Amino acid sequence: MISTRYMHAVCAVALATAATISGARAQDPVTLEYWVYSDFAQGEALKLQQTFIEEFRKAHPNVTINISGKGDDDLTTGQVTGAASGNLPDVFMNGVNVGATLVEAGALKNIYAEFMAMPKEYRDSFDPALVAMCSPKPETMYCLPYTGYGSFMFRNLTVLKDAGVDTAAPIKDWADWLSQMEKVKASGKYAVPDQTQAWQSVVDTYSGVATPDEWGADFETKKTKVNEAKYAQTLQMFVDMQPYTSGTSRNDQATKDLFISNQLAFHLVGPWVNPTYAEAAKASGLKYDYVLVPGKTEGDYGGIKGYEFIGVAPNKNAQVAFEFAAYVTAKEQMLRWAKLLSRYNASAAAMADPSVASDPLIAITNKAAAKAIDGMPPYFKGAYPNCYRSILTDNAQAVADGGVTPQDGAKELVEELNECLAGG
Repeated sequence: MISTRYMHAVCAVALATAATISGARAQDPVTLEYWVYSDFAQGEALKLQQTFIEEFRKAHPNVTINISGKGDDDLTTGQVTGAASGNLPDVFMNGVNVGATLVEAGALKNIYAEFMAMPKEYRDSFDPALVAMCSPKPETMYCLPYTGYGSFMFRNLTVLKDAGVDTAAPIKDWADWLSQMEKVKASGKYAVPDQTQAWQSVVDTYSGVATPDEWGADFETKKTKVNEAKYAQTLQMFVDMQPYTSGTSRNDQATKDLFISNQLAFHLVGPWVNPTYAEAAKASGLKYDYVLVPGKTEGDYGGIKGYEFIGVAPNKNAQVAFEFAAYVTAKEQMLRWAKLLSRYNASAAAMADPSVASDPLIAITNKAAAKAIDGMPPYFKGAYPNCYRSILTDNAQAVADGGVTPQDGAKELVEELNECLAGG
């Protein structure tokens, strides 16, 4: 619960900041359409977003802001089609993985001039690497960094202990992890979701053996950076894991249901699932924790990382839309956001605050992000064709099902990804 005294202090800062960034405000009524992730438009997250809106409107009484929650695919589809039809939301969230797609569609305004006009304290509050992420070339900036994640592994402690697994001992490597999966299977439970069904899961596993330079695409040469030999080792891991999987994807509701009902041992995903599991812990006594994704060898770890941003459309209300986006991403708001959701975000100033730095979920996210590789790099520089993601999952599933050897599968993957990038 945020204290009244704290809220008054924040509002005072908010009004001062808003006055600084707004300059001479137009007095004509303005309506902004604000699209956010669906989980940011419900419950406590929605209440806080609405608080931000009301605080901003105290300095901008002529501005009305309509907040709408959208699923990931709906966000992207709506922004791309909106750019084509001239019906874009004024300010919106999305993931950096689709940043280049939105740039190519004309959905994102270059906000470099507006950002540089902001006070230095505001500009310096962000992680510099994430500002660079939004800035693919000089004097160009397509987003304000917002939230982020590194994937890690939730463990159902009841399932593991019933299977005879020592949960106090860290999982050393892939071999140790497979040994635990075998014990879980022998106890009549599922070990993991099917890691071949979602491209994120495929990369989660591959990153346990690959370096950041061995993933992604070179858009100048139109070649994948996948290391064929290391990918063959990943495909062998999928083959070895197959007998222990639940047959569900990491993103399925069924996967969460299995975990909550003590039928699934491991769930590799991001921090957004924690509220569901935390609620189950209160309601039904679910016992769980979270650890880094094991790598092939001891000391290595898997996982992917990604970031969400707030973008501004090149609409007639772009200036006030940027001002609102800047308000939402200021340290004071990012700190309240982190406290409420225990979610890592792009404000280095907020993340350094002792009140959130010690949060267990933020701590594991920070550790995971430090070890993980980027989801679909480089960001804002080239749009991945849809075939790239589907090739990853189709290839992994074919090998895991025994239709192709890991060595042949890795060779085919590199060839098909290169063809995909070349427009074949």
